[in-house]
Amino acid sequence: MVRPRLVIAQMKHETNTFSPVRATIDRFSRGAGRPREGAAAIAAARKTGSALGAFIELADKAGVPFVLPIAASAFPSGRVDDDAFEYIALRIVDAVANGCDAILLDLHGAMVTDSYDDAEGELLRRIRVVAPDVLIGVALDMHCNLSVAICMLSTCVAGYQTYPHVDMYETGLRAGRPIMAMLQGRAQPAMAYGFRPMLAHVMRQSSLDSPNREIQARAREMESQGVLSASLFVGFPHADVPCAGLSAVVVTDGDAELAQACCEELLGMAWNTRAQWVYEVEPLVKSMARAGELARASVGPVVILDHYDNCSSGGTMDTMAVLGAILDAGLEDVVAFAIYDPSAVELMSVAGVGATLTLLLGGKLDMPDLGLKGKPREVTGVVEKLVAGRFLNTGRMAQGETIDMGQTAVFRSAGVQIVVISKQVEPSDPACFATLDIDPSQISYLMLKSRVHWRAGLGDIAGEVVECAGEGVCTSDYSQLNFKRLGREVYPLSPL
Repeated sequence: MVRPRLVIAQMKHETNTFSPVRATIDRFSRGAGRPREGAAAIAAARKTGSALGAFIELADKAGVPFVLPIAASAFPSGRVDDDAFEYIALRIVDAVANGCDAILLDLHGAMVTDSYDDAEGELLRRIRVVAPDVLIGVALDMHCNLSVAICMLSTCVAGYQTYPHVDMYETGLRAGRPIMAMLQGRAQPAMAYGFRPMLAHVMRQSSLDSPNREIQARAREMESQGVLSASLFVGFPHADVPCAGLSAVVVTDGDAELAQACCEELLGMAWNTRAQWVYEVEPLVKSMARAGELARASVGPVVILDHYDNCSSGGTMDTMAVLGAILDAGLEDVVAFAIYDPSAVELMSVAGVGATLTLLLGGKLDMPDLGLKGKPREVTGVVEKLVAGRFLNTGRMAQGETIDMGQTAVFRSAGVQIVVISKQVEPSDPACFATLDIDPSQISYLMLKSRVHWRAGLGDIAGEVVECAGEGVCTSDYSQLNFKRLGREVYPLSPL
C-alpha cells in the first residue's frame, strides 16, 4: 500500500458558551447519523467553496496522495460534548499516526468542549504526540479565538479575510500552498502572532464596513507584496474562555522580522479603531417604528434583523420577541426566516397544507446563563407549505454545500409568512427561500435571524436594514453576559 503523504481533515464548530443548545455528534453529521468519513467525505467536499475543497484541489493538482479520515462541521451552538470531540479527534490522530508528511486542517478556532476551552489546540497537541515534526497547515474562521497553542503547534495558519465568509476556499489555498511548497523544498515559513485585549461586537465586524474593511484590505495588500498569509481575527465574543478576543497571524517565507512587523501593524490598526467596534443598542420599540417608516419609501424589502438570536453565533433560533413585535405592529407583506420549532412543524405536518391552527410557537428553550425563560407565543394561522428542507447553496458563501433545515413549514398569520424549521439554519443563501417558492425580493419586510452572513446571498435585495434588539444568547448587549473566565481586562468591558 502506498503511504499517504497528506492527511486532510475538518473539525469545525463555533461555540457560544452561553447557549443552551448542545453540540452532540449528530449535530456534526448534518442528519446523516455520523460525520462523513473517507470516500464519502471526499466526494461531498470536492469542488465546493470550502477550505476542505481547496485542500483536495491542491493535493489533486500536485498529484499528492491523501486520506480524509473525517469531515465534521456543525452549526454553532453551546459546548461540544466530549464524546463528539473524542470521536472526531480520534479519527484524525489515528490517520496521522498511520504515517504522513503533512496535514491540512479545516478548523474554526473557537470550539469549546466540556473539558477543553481550546479544542483545536488540544487536537494539535495530540497530533504532535504522534507526529512531532510533521508539517501542519491550518485554515481558521475569522471568528477564531486564537490560542498560543494553535500557533505554537502549527506550521502555517491562515484565516478568512471576509465576513460574510465568502473566502473559505481561498483561505484553504492560503493555508495549504505554503505547506505544499515546503514539501517541494520551495519555502520555509516564518510565523508571527499577537493579541489585543478587545471583544469586538459581531455587528461591527463585517469586512464590508469600516474599520474591518480597511484592515482586511491591508492584509491582502501584504500578501500581494510577498507575505504568504496575513490574517486579522476579529474573535468570537460569546465565548467565556481565556483566549477570547482579537488577534493576528502573519506568515512569511523565512523573514521573521517582516512577519512580526506586519502582525503588529494589523493589530495596531484594530486597536487604534477600537471605539468603532462597539455596538450601540437601539430599543426594539424604536426599531419597529423605524421599520414602518422606512417601508413607505424603500425600494426593496426592509430587512428586519433579529440578530440577538442567530444560530450561526449559537442562538436557539426560537425566541419570539422580534416576530412578536412584527405581529403586534400589524405589519403586512412580511416573510420571517425562521423559527426553530420541530414540535410545531410536526403538528402542521399532521394537519396538512391548508389547515388552520393555533400554535404555541417558539420559546421552547430556556437560556439559563442569561436568566431567560423560553416564551412561546400563541399564533393562529394557515399551513401554506410543507417541504423536506434540504437545499444546495448557490450563493458565494459555502457554495455547493448541502444544507438541511429539516422538515419545514410556511405558516401564514395575517400578513406574515413564518418559516418554521426543524434544524437550525441561518438564512445566508437564496436557496433557502427558493426551496419554499418564496421570492424575498418581492415583499415589503424580510425578517431574518441573522447578523452579517445574510449579506452574502441576500444583501443585494435589501432596500433598508433595521437591526433589532430582541432576545437571545447572541445579544449585542454585553451587560447581559456574565463573563467569568476571561482572566484579564478587556475592552469595552473595561475602558482601556
